[in-house]
Amino acid sequence: MAPVASKLSRANPLLSAIPWRRIRLRTICGGRIAQAPSSSTARSTAADSEAIVAGKKILETFSEEFEIGSRKMTLETGKVARFANGAVVLAVEETKVLSTVTSAKSDGSRDFLPLTVDYQEKQFAQGMIPNTFMRREGAPKERELLCGRIIDRPIRPLFPAGFYHEVQVMSSVLSSDGKIDPDVMAANATSAALMLSDIPWGGPIGVIRIGRISGQFIVNPSMDELSMSDLNLVYACTRDKTLMIDVQAREISERDLEAALRLAHPEAVKYLEPQKRLAAKAGKQKKEYKLYMVSENTYEKIRSLAEAPIESVFSDPTYGKFERGEALDNITQGVKKILEEECDEEGLKVISKTVDNVRKKVVRRRIIGEGLRVDGRQLDEVRPLYCEAGYLPVLHGSSIFSRGDTQVLCTVTLGAPGEAQHLDSLVGPSSKRFMLHYSFPPFSINEVGKRLGLNRREVGHGTLAEKALLAALPPEEDCPYTVRINSEVMASDGSTSMASVCAGSMALMDAGIPLKEHVAGLSVGLVSETDPSTGEITDYRILTDILGLEDHLGDMDFKIAGTRGGITAIQLDIKPAGIPLDIICESLEHARKGRLQVLDRMEQEINVPRTQDGRNSPRILNLKYHNDAIRRLIGPLGALKRKIEEETGGRISVNDGSLTVVAKNQSVMDKLMEKIDFIVGREIEKGGTYKGVISSIKEYGAFVEINGGQQGLLHISELSHDPVSRVTDILSVGQVLNVMCIGLDVRGNINLSLKATLPKPKSKTTPVGESAVKVQKPANNVDKEQENKADKSPGGGDSSPSFVIRSATECDDEEKSSPPKPRSKTLVQRAPKIRRPINNVRKEQENEGDQSLGDGESLSSILIRSAAECDEEEKSSCPQHNSKEAPLDVKKLKIGMELTAKVHQIRAHGLVLDLGGSNRGMYRFEAGSERNFCVGEELRVKCSSFSSKGIPVMSLVQ
Repeated sequence: MAPVASKLSRANPLLSAIPWRRIRLRTICGGRIAQAPSSSTARSTAADSEAIVAGKKILETFSEEFEIGSRKMTLETGKVARFANGAVVLAVEETKVLSTVTSAKSDGSRDFLPLTVDYQEKQFAQGMIPNTFMRREGAPKERELLCGRIIDRPIRPLFPAGFYHEVQVMSSVLSSDGKIDPDVMAANATSAALMLSDIPWGGPIGVIRIGRISGQFIVNPSMDELSMSDLNLVYACTRDKTLMIDVQAREISERDLEAALRLAHPEAVKYLEPQKRLAAKAGKQKKEYKLYMVSENTYEKIRSLAEAPIESVFSDPTYGKFERGEALDNITQGVKKILEEECDEEGLKVISKTVDNVRKKVVRRRIIGEGLRVDGRQLDEVRPLYCEAGYLPVLHGSSIFSRGDTQVLCTVTLGAPGEAQHLDSLVGPSSKRFMLHYSFPPFSINEVGKRLGLNRREVGHGTLAEKALLAALPPEEDCPYTVRINSEVMASDGSTSMASVCAGSMALMDAGIPLKEHVAGLSVGLVSETDPSTGEITDYRILTDILGLEDHLGDMDFKIAGTRGGITAIQLDIKPAGIPLDIICESLEHARKGRLQVLDRMEQEINVPRTQDGRNSPRILNLKYHNDAIRRLIGPLGALKRKIEEETGGRISVNDGSLTVVAKNQSVMDKLMEKIDFIVGREIEKGGTYKGVISSIKEYGAFVEINGGQQGLLHISELSHDPVSRVTDILSVGQVLNVMCIGLDVRGNINLSLKATLPKPKSKTTPVGESAVKVQKPANNVDKEQENKADKSPGGGDSSPSFVIRSATECDDEEKSSPPKPRSKTLVQRAPKIRRPINNVRKEQENEGDQSLGDGESLSSILIRSAAECDEEEKSSCPQHNSKEAPLDVKKLKIGMELTAKVHQIRAHGLVLDLGGSNRGMYRFEAGSERNFCVGEELRVKCSSFSSKGIPVMSLVQ
């Protein structure tokens, strides 16, 4: 106590005055006075504690080791979950699965077996923390529900009839190395746990997985081998009968599948003996559970009352599903009234179950004995089919498929690769890009019900249809989209999952997905007679395309889907305690024949993928960009990408080097692409129009930012068709406008034009040659008024001829420059000129004398010739045939001269012409003209005027 007092006194001086040794403390529990033990007492207490040692508990464990498919396996019990009715740990290398079974003590007064199977994969099994907000596992995932069905389907038929006690199976993955799928391990561990428990059960069973790589079958393949396999077969059986089959394949033939099944059976049987040996070591004695059986007297009484009316209903094929059901319910109510009048309490308790057994025997007897089905069809006949593709044209794809009264509506939605479903399973891929979601609403069977989350049946049926269609999808390189199919059951009368396969295949074609070929499916049923003493099947009939009632009253629901080339998916569920494998293999051929009938009808409706052109449907586009450009589009922390999606309503998915854009229609796609092009940019092309923003203004023009940050020059001369004195009169910084690229140089400089995107004002030019007399000076000295004034064509044939007045020097220079060799027909043709005889002119000049003309040129140097004289002189000096045209000198181009030019550029309001010798001219489009031009095209043109800059303005020669 002294050390405590010293510490307290140092912490607080006021506590130093308290007499610590005089204080006695009371314990909280009993109020006893607690005193500090003396040193001798403390030593004795320590000695006693050293002498007391906890006893060592020994856990009695039992195990069995065996080998299947080159893998060593161990069944162990007794170490964990010792209080469970049965608990087994199955280990394969570093993967361990625990399965436990328990049973309720009371039956709860029910008439069915309430079997619950829960399979769970927790993240600790692979050393991970869940990525959820609460950092713990939540509701069961799809894979967990599917694995639970793999366990449930083979064990359920082996419980004895009349056993209605609640049974719960819980399987958990304790550790996983990712090499082996734990689902098959959990099914075998559950079988072993049921063998150890005191629950009555007709096992054990063996469950095996078979793969195939390059034509070679593999027993219990690893996950890496399974990814390369074209077959994923899960097979469950007893020693001599098949219990469950689940197949996903890539168009495997019926013959190859039969070989795989016959290989799987003996391999699965190898699981049975280790379970029996373990049960002999550590199993419990089976309890005598109460089995609820109908007495023979009660059964015969109800049968005598109900059999004849039931047979009359089943003999009438005109009954529909609900009419037949209503008639059968009326029969049950009639029997119930008779039993109530007789006060038969035992009969009233079992009436519904007994009447159902009577129905079952009547239907089976008619099928086996007479070959007559409930709806009057033959045993191998498929119900009437209805197919419609494109039922909802505004969607990516849609279809309706009906087989008899069963009807399914399927829709297809395409998405970006980033919208693929992310999976958190211990094994397998981390995501999947193809999904089929199956929905079975209550109205499809005219019932009232609630829609509550994931349903095991809906998940199982949807996954079966998804596996069937997956084999026909093109590779990811050809179809990189995420695809979601919604299967909505509109009406149900048997085999809605196979109807979903057919409707989904047509909807994919309607969406433009390039399927290899159509996929179809149907269900095959079985009705059999057995020997009561041995349980062996003595007679049977295989039914093609079963009704819901035939599924309920029959022995088997064998769903088979595939193409013309082979099977893609199978799901077998049975009701008796096993079916011989020979009957299963025989059913494959019946299914193939029925499948081909369905495929014929589907191909009549749609047999090639449809295009989306002209449809107001959602759009999806795949683009390739450099990673730097994509980085600019995303922005910091994806802010820019989110902003674009909010503004446009579209969605952008980014991958390495690629961009997937999704929009609900074409208008949204255009807005989205406009935003992307502005930020990321696209390749600049001459003549292309781009949206840009004025970044700066100079005296000579403006710089425009286009195409994701690239700068282009918009010269002042390209702002408008009218003269512009100041750039700021038209543009301002930050203004958004559309510009056209009119030039690119080797240095990457971009020349832009605004006026090329604007409508050109209507031209007021008149036809060439209308003016009577024209005085023309050399081209380089032409007056501006003459440059802007166009030649006018004569209004009729009585107008005055055109004159050209030239100096003698010009004429002499032209004659000297004319080459003596002949020229081609494309030679320049001068306008008609009037020339008087030279000798007469010279006489007049001699008489009048030289007179100045004001330009330094005397009148004596002027020659006036007639047009005919000029033409004759030109023809004699330079003939217009055979030789090539000489390079043109613009200085010598005169108004009215004809020549051949090539189209150099096509602009919004006219053409830029190549006149030869690197000379350019222009031609303005005439109002109402519909002629099309192409670059490089040769045109016969005539010079009609000159622009203010001396550029020849040409017109077409008709």
